[in-house]
Amino acid sequence: MNTIQSVVIAIIEGLTEFLPISSTAHMKIANPLLNISDNAFTDLFEVVIQLAAILSVVTIYWKKFFNFLKFDLYIKLVIAVIPALFGGILLKKHIDAALSNLTFIACVMIGGGVILLFIDKLFSKNEIQEEEKITYPKAFVIGCFQVLSIILPGLSRSASTIIGGMSQKLTRKLAAEFSFFLAVPTMVAASAKSFLDVYKDHPEVLVKDNFAILGLGALVAYVVALIAVKFFIGYLQKNGFKMFGWYRIVAGIIVLILIYTKHLG
Repeated sequence: MNTIQSVVIAIIEGLTEFLPISSTAHMKIANPLLNISDNAFTDLFEVVIQLAAILSVVTIYWKKFFNFLKFDLYIKLVIAVIPALFGGILLKKHIDAALSNLTFIACVMIGGGVILLFIDKLFSKNEIQEEEKITYPKAFVIGCFQVLSIILPGLSRSASTIIGGMSQKLTRKLAAEFSFFLAVPTMVAASAKSFLDVYKDHPEVLVKDNFAILGLGALVAYVVALIAVKFFIGYLQKNGFKMFGWYRIVAGIIVLILIYTKHLG
């Protein structure tokens, strides 16, 4: 992976991580189009820039995230992240196979898009607007929805947890914010595991030149994500999910056409 490739992928990650359109799907599709090899470093790079993008949430919501007087929030996040930790460990073989199947990812994008077309009407009467009213059972259910994005690459972690939140009567804004917060422990855990795996199985990847690319990608993803988060919250409050649903459907169909015509995959 060269510098230009790393910047392009980091921009894609920063733009898509918090939108309900699946950053994983976009990166898995963009990699072959940019002639980026699928190897240990590429996998590590994707996890690192995802973590960097998610840290933008800590910057934007630092007052809420570091309000230690409300320790209850941290307990809820721990409860919500547990299903993903177990799901990631128990279903690793399935996840690895699904991540390498672009046809499967494209179909999941389309299916998720159809769901988003109707999600606003389905949960139009949600009333929970304050984080304090998210109970521990509700946090656990939201965490279970996050598992769906792990076993179904292309679904979107953001989309699955926001839908999970709305199924628990959270408003769109609160569901999105809790989804953002939940991303932090999830991706910290994923990044730590990725680093350990690379250190154990591919130590040759951890060289000076690669760290420079990792740092550049992380910085770009972080800055772009700062902009994307602010846009998403503003747009979501006014317009809902329908535009993202149509985008997913069109994008998924285009990917299937590219695969069928041998231009991708």
